Amino acid sequence: MMKRALWQGLIAGTVGGVVMTLGEKAEQAFTKRPDSHVPALVLQRLTGIPERDGKQPLPVNWAMHFGQAALLGVLRSVMAQAGLRGPLASAQFTVVRLTNDQILENATGVAAPPQTWPRKELVIDVLHKTVYAFATGAVADALAARGGPGPGQRLAALRPGRHTGIGPLPRHKAHGR
Repeated sequence: MMKRALWQGLIAGTVGGVVMTLGEKAEQAFTKRPDSHVPALVLQRLTGIPERDGKQPLPVNWAMHFGQAALLGVLRSVMAQAGLRGPLASAQFTVVRLTNDQILENATGVAAPPQTWPRKELVIDVLHKTVYAFATGAVADALAARGGPGPGQRLAALRPGRHTGIGPLPRHKAHGR
């Protein structure tokens, strides 16, 4: 499962990153909001690369932007492989994506906590990360579905509906192919 989750997640996360970027560019054309250089600054601080004032190098910005998108896609793929699929799983993953950004940005001192941001900036950031999470989820779910239902889905299928007291799957049935 983990080998599939790795390659499928890298693909799903990269697609999600591309979709998010296209949405950001469309939004920026409409709102005239400038490019963010936060990803580059975070990567520079995490790796010790010297920082520049003002505009950051595009390759560094995109390395962090797309690298983070691809790597987090692996987590969403693990969710899908386990049977956590669909819009609810993508909504849960949106929180993970936002949390990951805030941990890295706040730990490096590049950004302040979101509750201190102007509301417009916060709404835009949440919107773009939601687009990323749902696009990544759609790809991860589609790739995982090729392997059949995940263990959680197989357990739920034993007694459809909302019930308590359903024990775990037998160990030999918990793992897929």
